Amino acid sequence: MLYALARPLLFSLDPETAHLLTLALADAPLRFGLLRTTRVPAHAVRAMGLEFANPVGLAAGLDKNAEHVDALAALGFGFLEVGTVTPRPQPGNPRPRLFRLPEARALINRLGFNNVGLDAFVENLRRASWRGILGINIGRNFDTPNERAADDYVRCLEGVYPHANYVTVNVSSPNTAGLRDLQHKAALDALLERLTQTRERLADRHGRRVPLVLKVSPDLSPSEIADIAAAVRQSRIDAVIATNTSLSREGVESLRLAGESGGLSGAPIRSRATSVLAAFARELKGEVPLIGAGGILSGADAVEKVAAGASLVQLYTGLIYRGPQLVAECARAIARAERVAA
Repeated sequence: MLYALARPLLFSLDPETAHLLTLALADAPLRFGLLRTTRVPAHAVRAMGLEFANPVGLAAGLDKNAEHVDALAALGFGFLEVGTVTPRPQPGNPRPRLFRLPEARALINRLGFNNVGLDAFVENLRRASWRGILGINIGRNFDTPNERAADDYVRCLEGVYPHANYVTVNVSSPNTAGLRDLQHKAALDALLERLTQTRERLADRHGRRVPLVLKVSPDLSPSEIADIAAAVRQSRIDAVIATNTSLSREGVESLRLAGESGGLSGAPIRSRATSVLAAFARELKGEVPLIGAGGILSGADAVEKVAAGASLVQLYTGLIYRGPQLVAECARAIARAERVAA
């Protein structure tokens, strides 16, 4: 209800300004000791060797710098994913770089991994008090060539490892030039081999094995999906997030801002993202858990992801259009659908 009242004001502002203001407002009760956790029905899910209080998570990108972990956790998520973080700080692409398409309940972003860098990011993590399931999304700096990209991912993995319940390897953002080339077979095989070797070394050092997750694009061909699934299986990656944002403009071609460059998210990519999710489910045959993301704006959308093969789901753009109530709605819908199926 409160978000419904605030949304017209927020939508009157530049989208990135509104984003930052919303996060600041979310932190306000925390500063004054008034923070209360939203009650979301318990619906435990076990995946990647981890126990999730419910299957609804926050997607990476909303809290890029891990500055709002405690406030966001209070919305009732079963898990949070923060980042993307890169080794060195970077400002991202020039503003404006975030655009609303309200007629389609969609966003276009070309933020470009804007973040405070690994050292400051880790300091923010140390200040957070929440002890639920926390995923950390890692990437390469914009000016690191792909032939040295593995060095950036390794450095990030080493830095965040003590603080993460799982680490997501982001090779699918469309807003860093050349990044999606890392999804190609030879490059992906080499990157994942390097990261899994690093993970084994870190597991020995820290006494625990942190799952590695791969986040993929919704714009993959069937042959690319097959190649990525084979790499996931060969490298013993622990889960796949399907999907990131899309370069397609299908369904929004006629809208005023559709020509802006960047990744499209929200309702128009729901079917595309779910199709890729289902294709990975067919390829991986239940060997690797899947996390469904892309176009979830209702409980029914979340149920659709689970029906397509997801064990968990993630929200981002849906929160912009529906507000925090979407978290509990999705958790209830998934629990209800599973009771009916049983």
